[in-house]
Amino acid sequence: MKTGIAVGDLMTRNFIWTTPETNLCDCAKKMIKKRVGSLIIKNKNEKLEGILTEKDIIWAIVKKSQKDLKEILAKDLMKRKVITIKPSLDISDALQKFKKYKIRRMPVIENKKVIGMLTTKDILKIDPGLFELIAENMKIKEESAKLKRNPKISKETKQGMCEECGNTDILYKNDGEEWVCVGCYEAK
Repeated sequence: MKTGIAVGDLMTRNFIWTTPETNLCDCAKKMIKKRVGSLIIKNKNEKLEGILTEKDIIWAIVKKSQKDLKEILAKDLMKRKVITIKPSLDISDALQKFKKYKIRRMPVIENKKVIGMLTTKDILKIDPGLFELIAENMKIKEESAKLKRNPKISKETKQGMCEECGNTDILYKNDGEEWVCVGCYEAK
């Protein structure tokens, strides 16, 4: 379900970035100073090289010795395969990517250049209820998939209270012409 709000309208344009040659200590200091959980790693041509998150830095602190930490560069720890999004896409598309890849932030790319950063916090700032709307949409899609997998389920549906168990859900008409949830429908 499209919201009509583009990624470009919500993204952070003044994102925090650094180069691949920046050492780990400087990256951590920059993240603390700017109060961010990640850094975009880009080259001089504005092209995305990777992303460095607080998890990457914590991993290095736990796994490496103090001597090694001073020699580690951003390019040594950054994730190179970064999930990105275009500014023209709807934020519902962004939410689907966040869910699918289990991430909280995505660089926004246009013409192969990084132009912004979108996080789940950016979306929550406009309307916390938007997540409920998207979650409801996802639930409807899941119910549609159940219908395709089980051809015995009635194609006639409505939202309401199940006449068998009393749960509020998407309902299907059973043989007795009662409106029941998919669980009660399949139990018969």
